[in-house]
Amino acid sequence: MKDPSFFELDTPTLIVDLDRMERNLKSMQEKACLAGVRLRPHTKTHRTPAIAKMQLAMGASGITVAKLGEAEIMASEGLDDILIANEIVGPIKLERLRTLARRVGRLAVGVDHPFHVQALSGVMAAEPRPLDIMIDVETGDPRTGIHPGKPTVELARLVDKAPGLRLRGIYTHDGQSYDAETLDEVRAINRQSQGLMLETADLMRSSGLAAEEISIGSTPSLLLDGIEPGITEIRPGTYVFLDADQAQLLGTYAFCAQTVLATVISRPTPERVVLDAGTKALTYYVQDKGVTRSTGHGRLKAHPDIFLDKMSDEHSSFDIPEGSGLEFPIGRKLEVIPNHACPTTNLYDVIYGVRSGSVETVWPVLCRGKSQ
Repeated sequence: MKDPSFFELDTPTLIVDLDRMERNLKSMQEKACLAGVRLRPHTKTHRTPAIAKMQLAMGASGITVAKLGEAEIMASEGLDDILIANEIVGPIKLERLRTLARRVGRLAVGVDHPFHVQALSGVMAAEPRPLDIMIDVETGDPRTGIHPGKPTVELARLVDKAPGLRLRGIYTHDGQSYDAETLDEVRAINRQSQGLMLETADLMRSSGLAAEEISIGSTPSLLLDGIEPGITEIRPGTYVFLDADQAQLLGTYAFCAQTVLATVISRPTPERVVLDAGTKALTYYVQDKGVTRSTGHGRLKAHPDIFLDKMSDEHSSFDIPEGSGLEFPIGRKLEVIPNHACPTTNLYDVIYGVRSGSVETVWPVLCRGKSQ
């Protein structure tokens, strides 16, 4: 069978199957609409303003970013409703944030400590328009975030009194869902996380504080489970591409939209196949536990039972399964489904959007490397 025309591209290169991606976008937007909540997708997965604009065109209410640098690029490309779901620290970044706030129609940033409130108020107090604040709440994933309940309420009081700031609400990321050992545990984590957020919002309101936004986010939870009444916003990110980790959760690779096109460059033994895509083209990331646990460093799209079992800077390799009868001659090009989409995207300057085997569009990854 003749290879599709995009196989003429040089390798390694980043490919997105447009039909699969559009299906993923539509499915999550429909879920949000049915639940009556806003979808604010996390764009750290694709770091591409053109895809963010597609998400908005399908009904998203705004975007989420992880870093100030991403927000600056998205704003320069016309995106005007941005949540930076992270803490901003240091005089250089605070000055950049103040400049950004003057350009963006609707901007919010996360805090989880009085230090953040004081620092943000110090740069925003003299501004004509206050900066919206979302309190980062930890509901089980020990990363950033203040504890729910009374600690969040106390921090909210500080925000409410701080000059130059406006309390918008609370947000959380139940990242512990990735480590859950069963699908039922993922659902239980989702419900517990939402319950803590809703209880905290009620406590804030009973204390006379605003909690207009209650924002949650985790692709595994939102793929498997529902959204409780009272939640106002969801912030999934990886759903746009659905990588090999998410395929473990779903039990199929049929929705994986992102691949890396690689070339067989060596056959040093009868069973070993070596590709020209190593850690600089495919993430080295391996989820080592839970329902999203991966084996190896990526899967062959055409043969998802075959995984890359060894990787170095410029090479990756796999062994042909004994008795399979498969042939992988030098020069053949193969699509690899990465384990984790987000860091993989950040390795490329452009994404080739492919439909029915042909390149339909080329998107610059304008937020690539914007991690400051």
